[in-house]
Amino acid sequence: MEVKNRWFVVVGAILIQLALGAIYAWSVFTPSLVEAGWTKAMTQGVFATGLFFFAVVMVISGRIMPKLGPRKVAMSGGFVLGSGYLLAGLFGGTSFIPLLIFIGVIGGAGIGLAYVVPIAVGMRWFPDKKGLITGLAVAGFGFGATLWVKLAGSWGSLIALYGLSTTFTAFGAIFMLMIILGGIWMVFPPEGWLPAGYTLPVAADGSTVTDEHDLNSMEMLKTPQFHFISMTFAFGASAGLMSIGLMKLWPMVALTSNGIDKVSASAIAGTAMAVFFSLANGLGRIAWGAISDKLGRKKSIIIMMATQGVVVILFQWMAGTPALLYLGATLIGFNFGGNFSLFPTITADTFGSKFIGQNYGWVFLAYGFGGILGPIMGGWLGDMGNFPLAFTICGILCLIAAVIMSQIKPPAKLTS
Repeated sequence: MEVKNRWFVVVGAILIQLALGAIYAWSVFTPSLVEAGWTKAMTQGVFATGLFFFAVVMVISGRIMPKLGPRKVAMSGGFVLGSGYLLAGLFGGTSFIPLLIFIGVIGGAGIGLAYVVPIAVGMRWFPDKKGLITGLAVAGFGFGATLWVKLAGSWGSLIALYGLSTTFTAFGAIFMLMIILGGIWMVFPPEGWLPAGYTLPVAADGSTVTDEHDLNSMEMLKTPQFHFISMTFAFGASAGLMSIGLMKLWPMVALTSNGIDKVSASAIAGTAMAVFFSLANGLGRIAWGAISDKLGRKKSIIIMMATQGVVVILFQWMAGTPALLYLGATLIGFNFGGNFSLFPTITADTFGSKFIGQNYGWVFLAYGFGGILGPIMGGWLGDMGNFPLAFTICGILCLIAAVIMSQIKPPAKLTS
């Protein structure tokens, strides 16, 4: 099938990413599993396993995409993810090991297979709007989590009406269909294709940036730019993921210290996370992508990291006042969402778009590192009764990240 209108690629990308957001909807299943005898550690074990296979398989997906083509890789991801949830519904029930395998290993691998495809394809069809298109695609991932949580919970009441197994089965079928449908439009444009009226960007010395000078993964991994970008991503992810982990716990402490009763404090903190942070996280992906098309990726990341650093440090004082808590949650969520549209595009801008599928897989491993560093440090310092220090450290890391990003220059091989 040929793509007659490049905006169909965007429709396909959003369909795929909405389904892939399933990984962040895992929390809707955990209360029922705890009631069935699971420990909280067991529920987090499935989630962590899913994240691990998501990140690792994403590297593999990028490597096989040039051989198999993006459509086959995306559809394979849909089949694997859907099968994982279908098997969980048919044979998993509430047993830990089957769900660890079906949802953690198989489901995570399916997400890893498909995730980078819409990003890579979208960038090739929209070299003039890389940031916006990437932002729209990854926003689908963020909003997808909310969709599945609400369908299983308060909107659709699937778990309450039909139980976990049937909900897993239904989700598996829906995920598979959505990704396979979206995968129809996952094809690269013809070699050398450019949208009408668009010309290739020109480097500072007047030379043209062309695909023949793109760096593959082995070349990219040898550059200092790769390590600087990865470090920046890791620090930004650490702050955002640490904040997510403590967005309920720390405001509860801060609000009750200011004389607010525990029930009200819990409701206020829950609203900060479920409404203000979550919506801003999704909108930030689109907005920062569009902003970066105007300002450039490097400048956008510097601004995003610098403002995130300041807000995360100030959050230790903002969390005790409801209005400031909502403002802080909004700003942190907005900047955290920007990571997912800006780092794929800075990777493409720095190392070229031709191998973005495999290159961004390597860069995305920094997110996995940040997912370990930030939340574990936040939990450890929280257990010690020192939540403010966790926010201070992560805020400083973001400020350092802004400085690191300011030092990045394109590799010499990208210009001719």
